[in-house]
This record gives sequence, C-alpha cells and structure tokens, in this order.
Amino acid sequence: MDKKQQKFKINYTNKNDIIKVIGPPSTKSSFDNDIYIYIEKKMSSSKLTKLGKKKLLKNDVLVLEIDNNGLLVSKKFYNKNDMNKINFDKSETGINYSKKSFVYNFLYSLRQKIDDPLGKKRAKN
Repeated sequence: MDKKQQKFKINYTNKNDIIKVIGPPSTKSSFDNDIYIYIEKKMSSSKLTKLGKKKLLKNDVLVLEIDNNGLLVSKKFYNKNDMNKINFDKSETGINYSKKSFVYNFLYSLRQKIDDPLGKKRAKN
C-alpha cells in the first residue's frame, strides 16, 4: 500500500482512480468530506518453537479525504513506527453516581409499586 499511495496526487486524483488502484476502503465515513480509511496488517506465521505467538510485520493505515467533487484533498499514511509515536490522552471520564437521575428515580418508584401495589408494606413500617 505504501508504494501505491505514492501515485495519488492531491487535487488531481479522484475517488474512481483510488478505488481502481487499491480497491474499496476498509472503512468509509462522511463528515464535510468523504474519508476513506485503508488498513493493511500482516502477521508472521506462527512456529511451534514460539508457542503460536505471531509477530506484527506490517500495520499500515492510509487516510484519504475526498471532497464533494470526488477529488483527493488530503492523504495521511501511517506505518507501524508512526503508530507507536501517537500519544493518546490518559485521562478518563468519571461517572458521577452521587446524583440519581430522573430515569433511576422513575424506575425505582415503578419497582416499589410493582412489589407493593396497594401500599400495605409501607403502611406497616
């Protein structure tokens, strides 16, 4: 895929040319422009001495952005080494359980009414 993607020229290559050269995309999304994502992954064949462990030989990702006219606007190619350099945000989104939501309160009251439809259990306490 590395050599094939070098044939693509920005503002010159159209999406039909892209599909003709490397086929349909692995993933396709639409925002303002169409984004084609091509993924190529190769693993080594496992050997008995390695106990079936496979080694990652190739992990390439090609991201192509195509405008409304069908022309290539941008291309980004990531190989295995580039992927290791990408920094991901370590922070996590917390969940706040201290405040009970409307849905929780509604379902809780519904459960109480199902368990004690006439309200007799609550009246005894």
